Amino acid sequence: MPTVGVLKMRIAILGVGSLGGVLVGSLSDTEAELLCVSRGETAASLELGLVVHSPEGAIEMVPSERYEVVDSEVGPISNSHRESCDVAIITGKASSTPVLASIAEELLAPGGMGMSIQNGLGHAEALSSRIGAHRVLGGSATHSAWRDGDGVVHWSGRGSVSLGNHDGSDPGEVASNLLSVLGEAGLNPKWSSDIESEIWRKLLINVAINPVCAIAGVRNGALTEVPELWEQSIGAMREAETVAKAAGINLGEIDPEEFLRKVVVATAENRVSMLQDLMAGRRTEIDVLCGAVVSRGQELRIPTPRNEMLLALVRGIEMSQHYD
Repeated sequence: MPTVGVLKMRIAILGVGSLGGVLVGSLSDTEAELLCVSRGETAASLELGLVVHSPEGAIEMVPSERYEVVDSEVGPISNSHRESCDVAIITGKASSTPVLASIAEELLAPGGMGMSIQNGLGHAEALSSRIGAHRVLGGSATHSAWRDGDGVVHWSGRGSVSLGNHDGSDPGEVASNLLSVLGEAGLNPKWSSDIESEIWRKLLINVAINPVCAIAGVRNGALTEVPELWEQSIGAMREAETVAKAAGINLGEIDPEEFLRKVVVATAENRVSMLQDLMAGRRTEIDVLCGAVVSRGQELRIPTPRNEMLLALVRGIEMSQHYD
């Protein structure tokens, strides 16, 4: 069993894609023990090491000896890995959440904590169903990254990692130690007493940028250059804002349009993951983004026509790739 402590923490990163690669690369500079859970070609690539391009242009080579790799497609979790981790951080795609939550249950020590920093809603609930709500931290990350065809991670923009208890309570020992390690890794961690608001604020940005850029096939900066695209983005964001407020979420004193414009300008050269998924013929995360807004809006009897349209169009593009 692991001994919980800043220097002895054992952290599992589940679903090592772009954001997961940023975490692995950053945490490799700390004393934390790292376990990478991935599958197939990605797991095989990690066995050879990890290459991360930093936002400042530096290239970091992380040797495979710095972490352990578990291929989730190759048999059950070994006994040596079971109940060995203090923290399990899920960073994979939304469609993988049920599987990764199950793996987290196997990897976590009895006093360990799980956390999702994925896009969209519903991930904490999925994790809670496996390990119990009292062992789940809420999380949200604003670091931006993408992964190329060779498995190289391009960390395109520094942000922060927010975490907090869903009941608003202060951090316990594991969470406090995790904050320290994330800080040592340069990931700019922040403790939030209202993590639900943090998750929803990120959702507002995601529904505004991801589907519109994915459908149009453009980088983020096009939203401020094409008025018609901007209108679609701000419309989707305002619908999500209305739903959030009706659900009792405190979004703070934000001007949605100014908030969105700052993010778009800062990430102008980014190609959103949803566009990358469509280009590669992969399933997108539209269901936990626009789909979540539509579903919550229906529960609250709030119309969300813009998000319904974006949801339908992205689903249609996904489906079209399976036909001539």
